[in-house]
Amino acid sequence: MAQDRASEDSINLTNHFLIAMPGLGDAFFAKSVVYLCEHSERGALGLMINKPTDITLKNLFEKVDLPLGRADLRDAPVFQGGPVQTERGFVLHDALGPGVEAPPAWAAVPRAGEVMDSEEDAQGDREEGPSDAVYASTLVIPGAALEMTTSRDVLEALSNGAGPHRVLISLGYSAWAQGQLESEIGENSWLTVQVDAARMMALIFDTPIEQRYEKALALLGLEAWMLSPDAGHA
Repeated sequence: MAQDRASEDSINLTNHFLIAMPGLGDAFFAKSVVYLCEHSERGALGLMINKPTDITLKNLFEKVDLPLGRADLRDAPVFQGGPVQTERGFVLHDALGPGVEAPPAWAAVPRAGEVMDSEEDAQGDREEGPSDAVYASTLVIPGAALEMTTSRDVLEALSNGAGPHRVLISLGYSAWAQGQLESEIGENSWLTVQVDAARMMALIFDTPIEQRYEKALALLGLEAWMLSPDAGHA
């Protein structure tokens, strides 16, 4: 019944932030801010934007045998995007940068509803981004000037000193099966908010990492002390 009710009340939260409530029982997502790249009746997919690892982009590029030709990115951290496929890289970036032509894919873009696939299935054929996307394996996020790319060409572009102007690179992603996110929101595990492009980009790319949770709450006019495990959701 809960899943049926969630289906009836389903909304599209693509291009929204999820903000973890204090009562969220999963320690991995405690005080997390997740940017939702896709949400449909099949499920949801997003990346946490405020959980850095101790790996820098310089370290990551060394691991994939590429130089990093962008001095502005060398000390930037790699993020924990979520608990799914943590060995894979996901690049959230603006849609303005140049790319290179059709290199081999670094990883396939997962789609909402495919989050329960086995590792073998995950390496199989996926629905890719539209044919006019700059990179080989890109999810173009509707309503946002953002894309999520998992093909090696975006790394090669950055290696050559080009590529997107703004990037957030994570290992792993966050995913919810059909009706799961709606149920969690109904249980007051998450707050949701959508803002204009300027404030969205500022939170993802410009806000100091340790301030992102509080700044995300501020988008709703809230502060952390106002929340309790029993509080309602927006």
